[in-house]
Amino acid sequence: MGKRKKSSRTPQKRVRVALDTVFSCPFCNHEKSVTCTMDKKLGVGTLSCKVCGQDFQAPINSLSAPIDVYSEWIDACEAVADNDFDD
Repeated sequence: MGKRKKSSRTPQKRVRVALDTVFSCPFCNHEKSVTCTMDKKLGVGTLSCKVCGQDFQAPINSLSAPIDVYSEWIDACEAVADNDFDD
């Protein structure tokens, strides 16, 4: 006599954490004032601050996320600050 066949459990779905599309501005230090828009057709990601009016554009690809454009903006700001410090 054989054992009964167990019914297999359905695998649980992994919870995907949604990444932010609203960030803090490095110039005016306001929380959640920078919005990101991604135009994948043109291949351009745009960041703009609602408070101080600063904006930034970066090239994107099909895998880019808003956090990628924001991190490029922060890196560009740090590069300019280092350049000014060296002079």
